[in-house]
Amino acid sequence: MKLGAFSISLAVKDIKASQTFYETLGFSVFAGSLEQNYLIMKNGESLVGLFQGMFKNNIFTFNPGWDQHANALEKFDDVRTIQKHLKSKNIILEHEADETTSGPASFVVLDPDGNAILIDQHV
Repeated sequence: MKLGAFSISLAVKDIKASQTFYETLGFSVFAGSLEQNYLIMKNGESLVGLFQGMFKNNIFTFNPGWDQHANALEKFDDVRTIQKHLKSKNIILEHEADETTSGPASFVVLDPDGNAILIDQHV
């Protein structure tokens, strides 16, 4: 399976303090806005999303159809294909993509330790 671009989405308490901290580590703002309470920070190929007030816990995020620069890929495994594969292996999903649609969609699965994994397709 090709899961696409990887990032960690952090649930932060103070987005400005988090932005300053990650900038000190060499990250710069790649996308998002302070006004919308989220920033995507980038350092080389590494992506960290900072989200204030949007969710309770940190989330591993994969973006099928995107590379690490948010460029659309010509060939990728659609989110619904990935979802069907996991369901065929008896993996329980927390939230499912509508398999009758195409294009952007997402689903959420928890790993054995309860860590959330978001498969979030934007194309």
